[in-house]
Amino acid sequence: MGSNGTGKSTLLKIIAGLHSADSGLVQKARAVTVGYLPQDGVTAEGRTLYAEAETAFEDVLAIQAKVEELQTQLDTLRPESAEHAEALELFGELHHKLDELDAYRMRSKVERVLLGLGFSSADLNRLTETFSGGWQMRIALAKLLLQEPFVLLLDEPTNHLDLDSLEWLEEYLRSYHGAVILVSHDRTFLDSLTTRTIALSQGRADEYSGNYSFYERERGTRRELLVAQMKNQQAHIKQTQEFIDRFRYKATKARQVQSRVKMLEKIDRINIESEEEEIHFQFPAPQQSGRIVMELTGVRKQYDDVTVFEGLDLKIERGDRIAVVGVNGAGKSTLARILAGAESIDAGERIVGTNVLASYFGQQQADELDPDKEALQIVDEVAEGEIRKRLRAILGSFLFHGDDVFKKVSVLSGGEKSRLALARMLLAPANFLIMDEPTNHLDMRSKRVLQEALQAYGGTVFIVSHDRSFLEPVVTKVLEIRKDGVSLFLGTISDYLARKHQETANIAAAVTATTPSASAAPTSSQEHQQKRKARQRELRTLKRQMEELEGTIAGLEQKKEELEGSLAGPDLYKDPEEMRRRSAEYAQTQRQLEDAYWKWGELTERAEEMEKEDPSTGV
Repeated sequence: MGSNGTGKSTLLKIIAGLHSADSGLVQKARAVTVGYLPQDGVTAEGRTLYAEAETAFEDVLAIQAKVEELQTQLDTLRPESAEHAEALELFGELHHKLDELDAYRMRSKVERVLLGLGFSSADLNRLTETFSGGWQMRIALAKLLLQEPFVLLLDEPTNHLDLDSLEWLEEYLRSYHGAVILVSHDRTFLDSLTTRTIALSQGRADEYSGNYSFYERERGTRRELLVAQMKNQQAHIKQTQEFIDRFRYKATKARQVQSRVKMLEKIDRINIESEEEEIHFQFPAPQQSGRIVMELTGVRKQYDDVTVFEGLDLKIERGDRIAVVGVNGAGKSTLARILAGAESIDAGERIVGTNVLASYFGQQQADELDPDKEALQIVDEVAEGEIRKRLRAILGSFLFHGDDVFKKVSVLSGGEKSRLALARMLLAPANFLIMDEPTNHLDMRSKRVLQEALQAYGGTVFIVSHDRSFLEPVVTKVLEIRKDGVSLFLGTISDYLARKHQETANIAAAVTATTPSASAAPTSSQEHQQKRKARQRELRTLKRQMEELEGTIAGLEQKKEELEGSLAGPDLYKDPEEMRRRSAEYAQTQRQLEDAYWKWGELTERAEEMEKEDPSTGV
């Protein structure tokens, strides 16, 4: 943790070995591997998505390439030659190595991680250069997770994830076998995962033995103690200085004075970081709109051959506070632009209510700022009334400190432009706020300022975001956008997530549950017993399939050993045709064995998941 500029990303880069420290040591055990995910700037091209993710298994791929090369050599070398015998021996050794590396489960691992991070099965064969920047970061994250380094360094890993992918990553990291060091401004993500917090400030790192919420509480306690210690120290220093000043020129006290002067020089003065000014921002009071703020009826939107919405109906009423969620690519940002009038529709109607004054924040708003104007000028243009006296403080809450407010837009970073565009949007009087990922470039303090302002806002709010802790006290409805349509849920974001998790659990139970008896509705106890019996039956089926596969694997392994023995026999070299036939049979047996291993691994994972979900199903 730490404010912008305190060195969080720099520290990760030093640990990763990308930056060197000016002094001190970075020590790690020889066998420890470190994986690092930067905030942005990672791109991949020239391969399909699956092939790119597969590069995480460089050792496996290298062995597989060597196996294929040896197979070609075996087909061309004379069976009775020494070169053939050497190649055959190495061929067998490499296959054993692939077994040790669990290579037969590589594909299932790759697909599990890619699908968990939001890619579809159809994406696996797409070229990586066809994916946008946010998806490129997901590719980099997928490769990192598949490499399974001992130390995983993640710099803002949630920025490019939707809610489903975020929850998947959270669950994945919770059971990760190695150490995870992460920088994030997602409070829920931090509280769910972390057990230690390192707070960076003034070139110093302070450790807290808990998650972010613990850090916040403990930091306040430590500060109170430090303030008390500082006051005692200052009182002691004042007393000592008064003694020195009083007896400085008195010869009989010279030794005592000199002793106290030296004592003062040796005191390690307690300095407390000044608390940042608490900013409480309020939106300009909006005029009241009509009851219906905006209505979409029968809206169709498509880009070339891709249909985003078909027959979309949506009614937004005065006072609605709506969070918009859904997988990336479902159309969340497109819907926000349609509501704002920044995107045309191909069919249907967009009806704006009476006295509606909409204000829109999207990522492209940053590109529309005048590059020749200073940050302070940008917000001053739209601010009205008394709030103009507090513009510098408000910009400070959006991380523009000191002379930063006089920077021209042309020299600002992408994140700074985005924060400035957000501040400008918030200062313009409006009764309908449409916001697309407003927290992406904000730190904890900035998000809190925005969150409090939205809680006190009297207008209508429509927010696209995946930041659960930010949304929780702000919204009262959740709009879920899916490929097949939209659904509106009443309640907070946690209510929505709880309902979704329950729906998922119900679907899973329905798949395994038996058809209920027609005689009478079963009791909850009976339902539990029925579900348990259904799970036990499914588990028994899985284990029976595993046993059958184990028999198949044993047979293939025995056949493989026999073929290896025959291929090593000197008599086989006398019959080149038989040698080629046996070599081909050996290669086919190896492929069948790898497929059987992969299927057995899939069944094992499913069985382990079922037993973990409900240990009583173990049979």
